[in-house]
Amino acid sequence: MRSEVNVTFKDVAPIRISLDQAEPITQEAARAWLDEQFTAFGCEPLRLTGKVLNADKVLVVAEAAGPARFADATWAQQFGRCTVAALGKPVVNVDVPGTSVGY
Repeated sequence: MRSEVNVTFKDVAPIRISLDQAEPITQEAARAWLDEQFTAFGCEPLRLTGKVLNADKVLVVAEAAGPARFADATWAQQFGRCTVAALGKPVVNVDVPGTSVGY
């Protein structure tokens, strides 16, 4: 089954992270890694209630990381693995300027 994460930033070519050969990760480990990145980047919740959905976390971590961090293939691969595991979808599109995550 095809598995990939596509991340779009403004004025930069879309980033495609192929996960076809990647080792799967558990949903729990994926959420823990995203939590760690959320904290490390000093991200803030998108919602005024302070509730952070997994999709929101993926979006703000991608935004905070920026295209430069995605240039690190190891980090990008881990982001991709954790994104598909946390969201439970094999293909995820993260549109940073449009503030949306699609499946």
